[in-house]
Amino acid sequence: MDRTVRRIATSYALLLPSLIGVGCFLLLPIAVVLWLSLHSWNLLGPMKFTGLDNWRAVLGDRQFGHSLVVTVVLTAMVVPVQTALGFGVAALLAGRGRGGTVLRVVYALPWMCAPVAVGVVWQWIFAPTGGALSALLGRRIEWLSSPVLALPGVAAVLIWMNVGYVALFFVAGIRAIPGEVLDAGALDGATGWRRTRWLLLPLLRPTMFFVLATGVLTAFQTFDTVYALTRGGPDHHTDVVAMRLYSEAFDAARPGRAAVMAVVVFAVMFVITFAQHRYFRDRTSYEY
Repeated sequence: MDRTVRRIATSYALLLPSLIGVGCFLLLPIAVVLWLSLHSWNLLGPMKFTGLDNWRAVLGDRQFGHSLVVTVVLTAMVVPVQTALGFGVAALLAGRGRGGTVLRVVYALPWMCAPVAVGVVWQWIFAPTGGALSALLGRRIEWLSSPVLALPGVAAVLIWMNVGYVALFFVAGIRAIPGEVLDAGALDGATGWRRTRWLLLPLLRPTMFFVLATGVLTAFQTFDTVYALTRGGPDHHTDVVAMRLYSEAFDAARPGRAAVMAVVVFAVMFVITFAQHRYFRDRTSYEY
């Protein structure tokens, strides 16, 4: 066998495990979702090809549009705040020694807890009768039953969960910056806010892109914490798109429409991530 042919065959043989993984866990599920979106099925009986009926039903569903808006608002509440707080925590912890390691573990603990367990604990904290917050403030407040307070309450819990996780990435990014660069900046007067504005933030743009992109993706897929806290209430004010998709697939037994919703959500997330990539691509330098 020719050496070139053997080299090509060896290359494909080495790629085969990855190609199988991509095919089984990425391409095949996408194909199944697209195929399911063209069929009517009640999870028990035979499937029936319905063409674009599911698409027309979902794209004309006002409740699905409302869920998308709720998810976008929740994402706008959570991602900027958790990114800013995570950066602030990282800036405080990056230069510490053993004590910093302990604090990083403490900050990351909420992220390591099961989302449902976190939801149950915060449900007690938010409880209007006998809850920790009501006892602390000395008055009864309907945190999770109020149409005004429910979504900010859910956002606060998600921020509390994710700040430590975000801080870990910023700590790694800050520690990857060569000390000579920071020392040169200090000699030029870059201390305090100037150090953050003109040194850390520009050099941490790759980390910032990763944190923002994964933050948006995570917020769009939030389900378990919201389910444990409010189950989408009151009156659909916290009915995020993942809950709507779950309800359509299992409560209403219409997986075809749920598949259409999944495709629409994927398209929205793709557009947002692509826009973030285009924004950071021209503003990021990896050379320092």
